[in-house]
Amino acid sequence: MDRPHAPRTRTIGPYQLITRLDPPGTPVPCHRFVARAPGGDRTVVAVTPVQGADPARFAAEADAARRLMGPWVAPVVDLAPPGTAPWYAHPYLPALPLPTALAVHGGPLPERTVRALGAALAETLAGAHAQGVVHAGLSPAAVLLAPDGPRLGCFGAARTGTPGLDPGALPPERGADGAAAEPGDVYALGAVLAYAATGHTVPERSELPEGLRPLLASCLTRDPAARPTAAALLGALAPPSPHATVVSTAAPLLAPGWLPGRVVAAVARQSAAVLAAELPDPVRN
Repeated sequence: MDRPHAPRTRTIGPYQLITRLDPPGTPVPCHRFVARAPGGDRTVVAVTPVQGADPARFAAEADAARRLMGPWVAPVVDLAPPGTAPWYAHPYLPALPLPTALAVHGGPLPERTVRALGAALAETLAGAHAQGVVHAGLSPAAVLLAPDGPRLGCFGAARTGTPGLDPGALPPERGADGAAAEPGDVYALGAVLAYAATGHTVPERSELPEGLRPLLASCLTRDPAARPTAAALLGALAPPSPHATVVSTAAPLLAPGWLPGRVVAAVARQSAAVLAAELPDPVRN
């Protein structure tokens, strides 16, 4: 993203596109573009379904995602009007998709980074599950890494029937109808963390970092009933201090230095490039 390029589609809804967030050709559960609001007063990430996804289901999932709260969620702040091509937008925050971060870093991420990432995602899933919401789309590409912590988006991608999901992140019990449940989110979280730690979502047990091996293996068990809950994962990854007066939270693990230096530098370059982008007069779809 050092040199923003203009995608063929120049606008999504009212937003004028600056660049793709994901490298072209990358398998993704949803298409994401950095875009600017009319007048240039806001920058957002505009999200559209991938080819082959159910557009009506995508719109329904985007609407449902507005209920989700929390520091590590990419919050939905704008939706396509009913009866139009589906899209939604969340605020732009300089960040790299997890696969891009591994490429920039030159391989798997350090155990400290993986643990912090897992705690933040577990905290997000625990909050969603407490509201009766299942993510049903967690995969490496759904995770964005920012200097202050990750952001999770692409909610409901499995239920839209998107072909862009990493098959290694799909729970083995998920049916052809796209049915999803909380243990499936935990399986997907284990696959995402395995990917962050090894470079692929279906590693051998011996490849996993020793300090995380039992926990990740419990997430990836084929028996949904044997997997831990997202709240239990958060407690294991970010246990409260003996004097804590609040529940476990990922925040202490996301102090400066949680991301490797090369990733932080790439995020800074992305931010500078987006700020410097000059857009022509918009060309409407």
